Amino acid sequence: MYDEPVRIDVTDILDLHSIRPEDAEAVVEEYLLEAARLGFKALRIIHGRGIGVRRDMVRRVLERTPAVADFRDAPAEAGGWGATIVTLR
Repeated sequence: MYDEPVRIDVTDILDLHSIRPEDAEAVVEEYLLEAARLGFKALRIIHGRGIGVRRDMVRRVLERTPAVADFRDAPAEAGGWGATIVTLR
């Protein structure tokens, strides 16, 4: 049923709320590669607040992605600790 890849438009914001948990890590990895390829320098990944499982997964991916220069919690008006701001090289 989910064998076909889903194409999404790459913008400077990725909201993981609509992504199945088992697909989220691969989606974040591919998103970062494509965003870097398209020349984005600043991104916001919305992972939600919850208990921090998705936030931790996003941060692990960011730590191992060479294109990532820096990341931090979003300011309160952009999601606070429910989102991560990413700076690409």
